[in-house]
Amino acid sequence: MIQELKPEKAMQYGYRLLAARQLSEKEFRTKLKGKGFGSSVVESVVDRFRDLGYLNDAVFARQRARSLAEYRLWGNRRIEASLRGKGLSRELIGEALTLAREEITEREAIRQLLGNKGKGQGMVPEGKRGKHRLFQSLMGKGFPPGLIFEILSIGGEEDLHDRE
Repeated sequence: MIQELKPEKAMQYGYRLLAARQLSEKEFRTKLKGKGFGSSVVESVVDRFRDLGYLNDAVFARQRARSLAEYRLWGNRRIEASLRGKGLSRELIGEALTLAREEITEREAIRQLLGNKGKGQGMVPEGKRGKHRLFQSLMGKGFPPGLIFEILSIGGEEDLHDRE
């Protein structure tokens, strides 16, 4: 049942949503529509929350990118994919990544990950199998292959696929 005539209920629900965590406009809209509020009510609530400063995709993008870069140690590709999924524009994502990388570069993030993975062992595993697993893990976190090769001191992709 569409709750077209209940803007105050939509506002209350919006406050509860944003009290839990910050959302992008797209996420906020989706959650309101999922609760059964009609399009006109959703748009009026989104406009009101934007005017109040509670919804700001630029701030959301910067904070989310910084958090993913610093605390989850993700690469740019994975951060970008995550932010795109939140409905953010390429321009906002680019600005957010630039600011996040002022805090911690992709190279520094990989080095931190290698330090965490080692847990008392050497930073980079010895065998090709270990390097291959580490390479795959870092690719999954969104780091570019060239940077991974460089940091792991791998001659190239053929080193990963050679089997002795």
